[in-house]
Amino acid sequence: MSAKQSGPLETNPSFPETGRAGEERVANGRILRLVRSGPERQALESGQVDAVLDRATGTAFLLPAAHRALSSDGGKIANSLLAALPREDYQSLLGDLEPVALAVGEVLYEPGERIRYVYFPNEGQVSLLTMVVVGRKALEVSLVGAEGMIGIPLALGADASPVRALVQGSGSALRMKAASFREALRHCLPLQHEVHRYAYAKLLQARQIAACNRFHRTEARLARCLLVARDRVRSDQFHLTHEFLANALGIRRVGVTNAASALQRRKLIIYRRGNIHILDRKGLTAASCGCYEIIRNLTG
Repeated sequence: MSAKQSGPLETNPSFPETGRAGEERVANGRILRLVRSGPERQALESGQVDAVLDRATGTAFLLPAAHRALSSDGGKIANSLLAALPREDYQSLLGDLEPVALAVGEVLYEPGERIRYVYFPNEGQVSLLTMVVVGRKALEVSLVGAEGMIGIPLALGADASPVRALVQGSGSALRMKAASFREALRHCLPLQHEVHRYAYAKLLQARQIAACNRFHRTEARLARCLLVARDRVRSDQFHLTHEFLANALGIRRVGVTNAASALQRRKLIIYRRGNIHILDRKGLTAASCGCYEIIRNLTG
């Protein structure tokens, strides 16, 4: 499931009726007033849309069924970091967790910018990029998906982001205000443990990738990068641009083209206009360097 619009999602309006049925009638009525006719209404009624944007206010209204899925009330928790918490601790955080939709190309943070929210992706992926002022270049230092969170500096006592956080794959997430996150860390030891464990794993991962980019062949590094992305989105089909892969590997785009062509000739992947389909995961793992298994064991 993925919400179709980016931005904050309204999930708790003032309902004049009580009970789940009453809540859904009011919420759906508000949404239907925004989408009255045309293809958008057909998409809504057929279940293809999870949220609708009110352009007048900039608020996206999340359908009740989608809200229940995101909050995982009684169901599986999509984000692995949150899922590792004892159930009662997770439930205590729900009041501060706001469902949002992440859109490809959306920038969550810029370097030096104050961190206002932390994000726990349910699906999709966010690239953390170190920016080089000269030449306006960027190098990916981490890729975050449903295994973790964006906003780790807050847990380490910093207020500003050292990187650009750029959405590479659309999907849903739960976000929490910075002040609420700090408060939760102080009072919830399991959350503190999981966040610190994740931060340490990402540090080790960054070191491993730095060594990988220095010593291993481009083809093996691309295989590693695609496998990590596959693990983050939990699918063999996803979208990554030439620019993203070049930034992730620290090479020129022509290097990406050559390495991707080599993997395609071996029938391990299909890559067309940024759309990637992994055909043979075992074969791609064999084509990658040993760094993939190290990274996978670090962050799951």
